[in-house]
Amino acid sequence: MILLDTTVLSNFAHIRRPDLLQLALPEATTTPQVMMELQAGITAGHLPDCDWQWVAVVTLTAKEEGHLAHIRLILDDGEASCIAVALTRGSILFTDDLDARRYARRRGIRVSGTLGVLSILLKERHLTVVEANVLLQEAIDHGYRSPVKSPFDLKNIGG
Repeated sequence: MILLDTTVLSNFAHIRRPDLLQLALPEATTTPQVMMELQAGITAGHLPDCDWQWVAVVTLTAKEEGHLAHIRLILDDGEASCIAVALTRGSILFTDDLDARRYARRRGIRVSGTLGVLSILLKERHLTVVEANVLLQEAIDHGYRSPVKSPFDLKNIGG
């Protein structure tokens, strides 16, 4: 299972390319908490409204709700809910939140993010490096804190 948190979804919303996220991760899922965070961002005018109907929304089990109650004490609900699900279902978490990435890695959860998605799109030849560079710069312009400034650098990081 692939879980997307609010940070990755919002990066693709900001560049108005949710289609690329769907192309790279067609089986992606998320949580109700992430969808509520996205809707709050849209309502507040911080995010453009995008069609996320293709993203499956999982229902948290009682065990996952228990994990969530603990994790939400240190992380936002979206990241906390995704980690709670990943803990029980062995999912890969796509997040750009540094604290969430650290927490997840300490618990053995595989982590990727926006750069990982761009790497997939490059590897599968859905984007050229020039196209990926334009999209990355656009995401940076909208507040994405990228550890690289160009997709040329993607091979030097873990995605």
